[in-house]
Amino acid sequence: MMKKLLSTKEVAEFLGVNEKMVYSLVAEKGLPASKVTGKWIFPLHLVEQWVETNTLNYPQARQLPPYDGLLIITGSNDLLLDKTISLFNRNFSGDIAVFANLGSMGGLQALRRNTCHIATSHLLQDNGDEYNFDFAGREFNNMPVIVNFCRREQGFLIQKGNPETIKKLDDIRRSDIRVVNRSLSTGTRLLFDRELQKAGIESKTITGYDHEVNSHMEVGLEVLSGRAHLGPGIRPVATLLELDFIPLRWERYDLLITKEHFFDKGIQNFIGLLQENEFKQMAESITGYDVSSSGKIIYPQETSA
Repeated sequence: MMKKLLSTKEVAEFLGVNEKMVYSLVAEKGLPASKVTGKWIFPLHLVEQWVETNTLNYPQARQLPPYDGLLIITGSNDLLLDKTISLFNRNFSGDIAVFANLGSMGGLQALRRNTCHIATSHLLQDNGDEYNFDFAGREFNNMPVIVNFCRREQGFLIQKGNPETIKKLDDIRRSDIRVVNRSLSTGTRLLFDRELQKAGIESKTITGYDHEVNSHMEVGLEVLSGRAHLGPGIRPVATLLELDFIPLRWERYDLLITKEHFFDKGIQNFIGLLQENEFKQMAESITGYDVSSSGKIIYPQETSA
């Protein structure tokens, strides 16, 4: 379904500013916009996301109750994370870890609202190098602790044997290529859109761009079934489903935890698992993971958790 598009006048009314200010917001503040036939258009859902991302002074969040055996993790989904949650539930009798797949941005927002203990995120910053710091800085008045969970290889999943001879990103312009996509709240979608922008490819020219699924595995299953020829995702899914993979980059996938809850028993037990041989063996069994920094604090200082 086509997302609603606003004209310059409509977005000015939506934001409560004059039209001249809209152009300044595009140039200086990154207001999402596209230029079509010489006119600016503004996807409403991206404008709403931009407003929320730039909101300051959120209302006081409610407080999580003291840890009582239920560890709540939200954010970006991952195969190794699923296995680690199962490992936690086996190793700590009486404690339960649960996960809600909300995407990286959804995880940060849940952590800010104090509805989870740990948020998982891999949001690539504008500098194309670091992850998560800028996004967390905009979301929180007090920066959370950032612990590395793993590094993993991102790229594009394609059908085994590459029957459509897809060799580069530009091939998705072809009319015979269908893609499957991730939702706007995910780090994978952020990376995909960034690569499209770098390549000068407009999303409206891509067949299937608006077909969104909720997880890396769902992307893989769409490609495996033939309903899509290409989708952004991680190499571990390609490994498990025996799909081909076009590598793009290694990314840092982190755990974000508020300082108030960092030393909670369940959180420390979960982080402790990242140093265990069983965790490392799980990662080594699936191509596409690097756990050499797992369990290390990335912020506020780089040291062992």
